[in-house]
Amino acid sequence: MAQRIAIVGAGLIGASIAHQLARRGAAVTVIEAGLPGQAASGRSFGWLNASFFADEDHYRLRLAGMEAWRRLKSGLPGLRLRWPGCLWWEEQGEGLDRMRRELRDLGYPVERLSGADLARRLPDFAGLPEEALAFPSEGVAETGAVVTQLLAAAREQGARVMSGVAVDGITVSGSRVTGLRTAQGDIAADRVIVAAGTGSPGLLAPLGVELPMLSRPGALMHTAPLPPIVSQVVVTPDLELRQDEEGRLIVPTSAAHQGDTTEAVTDVAGMADEAAARLKRLLPKLAADWEQVVLAMRPVPGDGLPAVGRAGPKGLYLAVMHSGATLAAIIGEIVAQELLDDVSAPMLKRYRPGRFQAG
Repeated sequence: MAQRIAIVGAGLIGASIAHQLARRGAAVTVIEAGLPGQAASGRSFGWLNASFFADEDHYRLRLAGMEAWRRLKSGLPGLRLRWPGCLWWEEQGEGLDRMRRELRDLGYPVERLSGADLARRLPDFAGLPEEALAFPSEGVAETGAVVTQLLAAAREQGARVMSGVAVDGITVSGSRVTGLRTAQGDIAADRVIVAAGTGSPGLLAPLGVELPMLSRPGALMHTAPLPPIVSQVVVTPDLELRQDEEGRLIVPTSAAHQGDTTEAVTDVAGMADEAAARLKRLLPKLAADWEQVVLAMRPVPGDGLPAVGRAGPKGLYLAVMHSGATLAAIIGEIVAQELLDDVSAPMLKRYRPGRFQAG
């Protein structure tokens, strides 16, 4: 009989795991309190990269994430992600040189561009610097749509998805999990994967599993659809932006948003106004203001690194992290391998949840 695996959370991480498990024959049920891909995953900037990393191990995990997305798209060619590259001038001078050296030494594709090169690529932009870096291998994903596509692929392999059903707790008999408890009835399972983002600690605490989380709200500003302005991700000292498939410019309201440590947001509209003003300085001919701003609580474990692996009662597994956009595809592959092949992936050694447990 196929293993019955329940996944709590239908964001990028849960959807990727569901797809990989279902294609290998597991009996998968995904349970989501809201709508799939509508929490943090659907409000992501969607930048797929390994140019932002905490250390070399983290870099290699992120690089593996990009490679896994390419493998996934080869099997699901309609997946809404693409690889336009990134243009980066967040720092100049020694900061830019250091970034180039670090990435070059790691073997990451990086090119130095002159100001004239950059102006040819970004003719509508003002205030361009004397030099920039290009990361040609980087990509973007329309994350909410990708969640929908991954869950559809999982359902084609027999997975089931329950939306609008909140999980109240994880049921246990003796030393192992037996499933999930909801107000709409219990769900039996041999294994439970918690991929519920910021909702994960509340499910884990009654089982004695600690998962400290940082408060990391993030807001994204969207313009109305516009004619093509930029194909790449653009990273400047003042903002990051990209243009989606519908022509909307998407801008995190905080500059350098990947490393943003803001713990609370008190004026979302004001932040969007400020971001729009910075955008108009960069694109002086822009004839659109912001149309929408979306706020999400990013699921960042207490030390800023992913928490992935077995924890607590037998059959319980965690997969909680930021950034799910870059890491979801590789995490889906590894989790399926660990659960169905009973192996332990060396790549995840540093990221096991046991590091947070008392004693």
